[in-house]
This record gives sequence, structure tokens and C-alpha cells, in this order.
Amino acid sequence: MAFSLVWLPDVLKAAGLKVAVVDGWQFRGRGDVGRTLGVLCHHTAGGRSGNMPSLDVLIHGRANLNGPLAQLGLGRDGTYYVIAAGRCNHAGAGEWQGITSGNTNFIGIEAENTGLQNDPWPAIQVDAYHRGVAAILEHAGLDAESCAGHKEFAPKRKPDPSLDMPAFRASVAAIMAGSVPTPPLIPAVEPPRANGAPSRSTLRRGSTGAMVETLQKRLGLFVDGDFGPRTEAAVREFQRRQQMVPDGIVGPKTWAALDAAISVE
Repeated sequence: MAFSLVWLPDVLKAAGLKVAVVDGWQFRGRGDVGRTLGVLCHHTAGGRSGNMPSLDVLIHGRANLNGPLAQLGLGRDGTYYVIAAGRCNHAGAGEWQGITSGNTNFIGIEAENTGLQNDPWPAIQVDAYHRGVAAILEHAGLDAESCAGHKEFAPKRKPDPSLDMPAFRASVAAIMAGSVPTPPLIPAVEPPRANGAPSRSTLRRGSTGAMVETLQKRLGLFVDGDFGPRTEAAVREFQRRQQMVPDGIVGPKTWAALDAAISVE
């Protein structure tokens, strides 16, 4: 049976954020969570290169701590990876706003960053961090003060995240108050094409069908019509080569880039 936080992807997508679900996320957790009382923010202290190099560790854990280690991972490109809908080992002992049951009652977000001074946070990632937290808190009927850094929840043992948390909460509060413009959503279908050809749907992980087959042919992949992890990785690599945000989503801009790439071959 699925765990309680099955609403996470829809809430994040409704906030205009990029979302990639990890296979089996609905059933992943160390038992179920309790009522959501807040969000706990972390950084991974993972690898310097790559969008979300810590993802496997967040899913499976490490030698001294069993996974999953957070419900959400946040890549450097602002993509939310939905890892678990159940309880995760992300908080440990600590306290915020009188709440000590961090693993049970706080949703954990692990943002990819080494935590070192020579690893600046991309603006697109920080903006997604603010907007994701705001969306979760609003859904749970909470305010921005229900968001804490792990370093605030457990100050004697944790330094993460390497962000100014009072300023972070101020940004979250501004988003929740509606004083920050909502980011434009990726259109579900591209605009009419000049050559009269049918418009193509926006594709992302979980999409299926003939348009996915077309995409896979364009990328030189095995064609099965299933937009899974392999197809997403190929899309991200194509987007990187094209100097695009590698979000793994095939919207109008990525379709246009694929068309352009074919025309110069």
C-alpha cells in the first residue's frame, strides 16, 4: 500500500516546478509518516559535478544509516526528485518550534550541494528550493516558520544547509503571500508549427506512446514508447550539449532543438 505523501509530485508540479519521480517512490519509506508539521532543509555534501549525484545514496542510504534519507532530492537544475512517500531518516535528534519528531513529522529535502565555499548555489536551484517549500507548507496549512534548516533543528551536530535560513524563510513567506510572480509553466503542447505539422506534447518521465517513440528514435535509443530513466538521462545529456537547462523535460524548446539538430546532420 502506498504511503501518505503521495500528493508531493502534484503539489510541486502545480507550483510550476520540474519533477522527476523515482521508481517505487509511493511505497518507499521506513513506515509511514505522521501529520506534516514542517519541512527540514538539507544539503547533500555530495559530489561537485553532476545534477543529482547523491540520488542513489538518498534512496538506499549509506553504511551507517539506512535509506531512504529524504522524501525529496533537489538537483542543481531545480528538478525535484520524488524519492519516498513514507518516513525517511533525514532528521535524527533535534527540535524546531517545539517539535522533536523530525523523521515522522517533517518532510526532508536534500538539495545537491557540497556545502563548500567553492560550490555556489545556482539561482535556479535556490528559487526552486523556496518555491517547493512554499508549496508544501501551503498544502499542509502551515506558514514559513515551519521550515527549518537541519543546522537549526540540530545545531550541535549539523551545518547544513549552507544557506541563510532567516532569509530563506522570508523568501518562502513572500511566495506564499503572492508577492513573488509564479514562474511560467512549460506548455503541455507546443504552439502550432509553421510547416502545418501537428503540435507535439510535452514529454517527461512517465510519458508513454507514439510521441515517446519518436523522441527515442531522434536520440538513437531503443524504441519502446516508455519515457523511463534511460530516456530521461539521454534527454538531459542532449540538453546539456545544447547549452539548455538539463531538466529532462521535452517541451517546445527541446523539440525545437531536436529539429535543429536533425537539420544540420
